[in-house]
Amino acid sequence: MKDVLMNLGQISFSIGIPDTTDIYPMGKVPLLFNSEEKIRDALANPIDCLPLKSLVQEKLRANPEAKAVVVISDSTRPVPYSGKSGILYPVVDEMVKAGLQPSQIRLLVATGTHRAMEDEEIKNMLDARVYNLGLEIINHDCRNPDNMVSIGKTELGGEILLNRFYVESDLKILTGLVESHFMAGVSGGRKSICPGLLAEDSTHMLHSGPILSSPNAIDLVLEGNPVHEEALRVAKMAGCDMSINVTLDSKYRLTGVFAGDLESAHMAAFKKLKSYAAIPVDKKYDLVISHTGYVGVNHYQAAKGALTCLPLLEENGTSLLVAYHTDPDPIGRTNYKRMLRLLKEKGPEKFMETILSPSWNFVPDQWEAQMWARLFNKIQMENLIYCTFEIPEEAFSKIPGRDARTIVPNANDLQELVEQSLDWVFKKLSLRLGQEPRIAFLPDGPYGIPVEHE
Repeated sequence: MKDVLMNLGQISFSIGIPDTTDIYPMGKVPLLFNSEEKIRDALANPIDCLPLKSLVQEKLRANPEAKAVVVISDSTRPVPYSGKSGILYPVVDEMVKAGLQPSQIRLLVATGTHRAMEDEEIKNMLDARVYNLGLEIINHDCRNPDNMVSIGKTELGGEILLNRFYVESDLKILTGLVESHFMAGVSGGRKSICPGLLAEDSTHMLHSGPILSSPNAIDLVLEGNPVHEEALRVAKMAGCDMSINVTLDSKYRLTGVFAGDLESAHMAAFKKLKSYAAIPVDKKYDLVISHTGYVGVNHYQAAKGALTCLPLLEENGTSLLVAYHTDPDPIGRTNYKRMLRLLKEKGPEKFMETILSPSWNFVPDQWEAQMWARLFNKIQMENLIYCTFEIPEEAFSKIPGRDARTIVPNANDLQELVEQSLDWVFKKLSLRLGQEPRIAFLPDGPYGIPVEHE
């Protein structure tokens, strides 16, 4: 046996895996040292746009009472908004030094269709120097029509309703993280606006069954990806004065800062990320072990960890997925639970036929169940061994996958649950195959992306 680290972002622990296990980590990448200096340099020398200081001064010359909005991600993304690598304080500090009063700056949390962040969560996420300025902080509410305004139409999505506070601001700044994303290719950039600030109804076309059925709506693919292309169209319609995004390594450490034009800066961050997040693979495995990382705050987000296993899995293989859920609802919203139950009852093939039918009425959150269906098109539902303590045991009667606690009913902690579940699966597969199973481990969970050789 050999010990490996299971790093879930919020917690981490070591587990023992068979010596024959192939391990597929992300590539090595140099870290950014003197982070604040590098962040301020990026703001002063952005890609294809004016420096932040000049942008502020230009807006103030046009209107001394100009309002600025800084869009921030919610807690499902490990964006460094505090600490030595914190990007938010340098941004706000530069804006204040350029002439804006704190009362002229608003922070807008791009929750998309996620729940609103609690005040204490926001306080804990932000740099105290920013929080103590007393800036107005607003959660985007995709279901409040009073806070939405139309910015026009797209051929794909129809009328686009967007957050009023963003649209009506004079200076628009986006911040976020560029990491792999199993629908949009990568996060960050345009996603802070679309779907981050959209009305719920406007997200439907972006997440429709036909759109997500595209073979290009996958991790680390932008060209020909309809989710990315529509999000970029909407973001350009909404406008953005500067985007500030970062890239991180597998330990959530800063590897790059990319400030500038919405599209140009995002593309630079994408190229940087892909250079070390893409993992070339040419083998298939009977068992793939992975985890849901920091983003796996609930079962809804856990699909991102599950889908990274696909390129490595044999047909009818087994996936052992480890999750630590911190969300108050460890599964997700009512519609998501409804769609999971439909997936479990119908199976992936009939489920897809249902949601792709012209008579189907779109259900919010169906998109995440559709992502799970991708996995179950390749492996049986009972071959997903789901290791967590946060989801109630009885809930697994309505969601696909096997609760690891039925295998290890007396496990005292997550480490023990994972190790004993792995031992059980190893013995079961060895018996069925007549030899030791081929095993792969993805130490970086949803962040390192196996890419098959063409």
